[in-house]
Amino acid sequence: MERAVAADAGEILTLQRAAYVSEAQLYGDPFIAPLVESAEQIRKVIETGVVLKHRDQARIVGSVRGRLSGTTCLVGRLVVAPDRQGEGIGTALLRALHDAVPEATAFDLFTGHLSEGNLRLYRRLGYRETHRDRMDDHLTLIYLRREVSVR
Repeated sequence: MERAVAADAGEILTLQRAAYVSEAQLYGDPFIAPLVESAEQIRKVIETGVVLKHRDQARIVGSVRGRLSGTTCLVGRLVVAPDRQGEGIGTALLRALHDAVPEATAFDLFTGHLSEGNLRLYRRLGYRETHRDRMDDHLTLIYLRREVSVR
């Protein structure tokens, strides 16, 4: 794992779009935020937060971002290339993010209620549900937190 640089924004955007197509199909919404974000928006996140990437030779096959808010790291956009899912890349990225933000006392993230694979991963890494927010008929967001004392 290594920190992403501004020049990675386009490749991370392509990876993100490939990874989130299945989520968009699952929820019947082709306009979810990860699919409509721009390379410039990703570049700004890279410059202001923590964005990690996982490379397989020259190709970025995974990425995750984090942003400190007080003492809580807000985790977002954990993505793994569709042809590389199930290999432990997502787990490795989240663990690397936990290590990359040592000042955080907790890590918060959210996912949709139908995203069972995501929920299994997060729970396996010590994340616990804090609350749910029903967005509309087809989407309830599940918010999870991982306290730093969990290793």
